[in-house]
Order: sequence, then C-alpha cells, then structure tokens
Amino acid sequence: MARHTIPQNKTMPPERSAAWVTVAERIASFDSSEFAELLGIRIIEAKDGYARVVMPASKKKNPNGVVHGGAIFSLADHAFAISANAGPVRRVAVSVHIQFIAPAHGELTAISEFVGESRKYSTYRVLVYEGDRTIAQCDGVAIRYPPVSPG
Repeated sequence: MARHTIPQNKTMPPERSAAWVTVAERIASFDSSEFAELLGIRIIEAKDGYARVVMPASKKKNPNGVVHGGAIFSLADHAFAISANAGPVRRVAVSVHIQFIAPAHGELTAISEFVGESRKYSTYRVLVYEGDRTIAQCDGVAIRYPPVSPG
C-alpha cells in the first residue's frame, strides 16, 4: 500500500493555528514521522479507533537473534498512537503496558483497537503478530489533548 502523504497543494489559512490539520493529514504525519521512517514502520490502514501498521525485522535484532523488545514495543506504541489520533479528538498516552508472548524473527504487524472511554481517558488494545502468531499484547490508556476542563 502506498505511503500516506500530506497534500502539497493544501495550505493552512494564516488565521488558523499550527495545530489545525485534517484527520488525513494527522494520520499522514505519523506515517512520515522521523521515528516511523527510522524503524521502517508503515501504516496499512487507519481510522478512528483503529490502526494496522507493519515493521520489518531487519536491523532490529538483539544478540539472541530475535527482534528486540524495544522495537516491538515501539511498533505497538506507534499503532496505539495512530488509532488514538485517527479521529476528531487528539490524545496522548498516559500509560502503556506490554506483555511479550513469543520471540519474533520476521516482519511484524500491529493492530490497535479502541476498547472504551470515560470523559477524559480512552483505552486501546494492541496485538502484535508475526504472520498468524501472536508476539505481544499491549494495553494503552490515552488522555484527551488538550485535556478536558473539569466540570
């Protein structure tokens, strides 16, 4: 699937703040971020509350010859961030927990899905796969950004 790009012919009106972007532009910004490019992470699908991303295993192995846990966590966290921000509300992570289930050697896919929310917090579940095999499970909690005012 082609990488998402921010349309070059779209200019931001000067009266708009720098935070103003469309959802499509926000998703594209994750795909073209320095971190995603460093790790080779690509968005396959993204929509409000859902993201599917892939990452190659090359150059991410630990001395045991398996994909480093930090790389797996980074993939899961990136998928979580995309699914939490692929809609009209901006969110940032406040808590992320990962459970490594099996070692991985090849390309990984992370699927993040919205689980539920309160007034301020949203919960997401991320599963990381190598083919059909589950490699890790991650649970993330995000808060609206900017935060919801009390009341």
